[in-house]
Amino acid sequence: MSKFSGKGPSQRQLRVGENVRHALTQLLQRGEIQDDVLQKTVISISEVAMSPDLKIATCYVSPLGGGDSKPIIKALATNAKFIRGKLSPHLNQMKYMPEFRFREDTSFDNYSKIDALLHTPEVQRDLAEETDYDGDKET
Repeated sequence: MSKFSGKGPSQRQLRVGENVRHALTQLLQRGEIQDDVLQKTVISISEVAMSPDLKIATCYVSPLGGGDSKPIIKALATNAKFIRGKLSPHLNQMKYMPEFRFREDTSFDNYSKIDALLHTPEVQRDLAEETDYDGDKET
């Protein structure tokens, strides 16, 4: 059982994840990956979650402006070893170069679902009826 179970990521995981995200973003901006799908799409990398031992980097990606992210994830996964090799000089402070895994970023979908729920008539009705601590309606 890991000593990190039940807890969020450590400060080290967050810091390293942000460094990896920054390096990966720069690599994609420079267009160094020779793949048609990746070169014709602007990709957003919202987060890189590092495993507790820092050997696996899970990258959450989505195409900017929406669209299907499955071909992008497949193209990135195909080029994962190339990406790992290209990023190693930029992440030379790490003892081990992490293995890259790419996942679809669904956080924006979750935000829009929550926003839609907050704008439903039932929630708006409940928000409109403010009550004080005694349970009486405020006037």
